[in-house]
Amino acid sequence: MPFFKITLIRSAIGLPKKTTGVLKALGLRKRMATVFHPVSPQVAGQIMAVKELVAVSEVEHALTKSEMRTNRRPDPGYYIETPATEALEARI
Repeated sequence: MPFFKITLIRSAIGLPKKTTGVLKALGLRKRMATVFHPVSPQVAGQIMAVKELVAVSEVEHALTKSEMRTNRRPDPGYYIETPATEALEARI
């Protein structure tokens, strides 16, 4: 089942209450917040009402909050090939 991945890119400060209401209905409160909604005509209509403020892509499955957090985590920049204890034992 496909999902819309919707990310709020621009703030709704100073926009009409109708626009902020649509964002609240979608579950978007802060900039760079991402939500997943199943593909349906109702959600597509809400997206069209705020299309200038959001970035939308279609994905195969929705990610949980913990999966999204692990995707944002950068690589450590290094890899440990052998634990330190094994390296010390090999020297002795």
